[in-house]
Amino acid sequence: MTRTQVQLPDRLYRRARDLAQRQEISLAELVRRGLEYMLSVSPEDTSLPGTWRLPEPQRLGGTDPFADPCWREQLHVDANRAVAEREPRYRASEDAP
Repeated sequence: MTRTQVQLPDRLYRRARDLAQRQEISLAELVRRGLEYMLSVSPEDTSLPGTWRLPEPQRLGGTDPFADPCWREQLHVDANRAVAEREPRYRASEDAP
């Protein structure tokens, strides 16, 4: 068995100590049972370190937004249009009279 120290907030320590007394078990046994419970309800990590790989890209349909050489300008036009649709009192500079 391995010995360890754990720092607990005072309120948590008092509540755990009181529960251990009511259950007539030691505080160490209460902590062991709590850890065993948490480990039993938590999913196990089945991945091995270093085995994760970036998933293959998926085609989502539509056109490539970066194919247009003016994609940066179009990004701002689209953003201004979206803001104008959300807030009617806002007018983008190209919409101004």
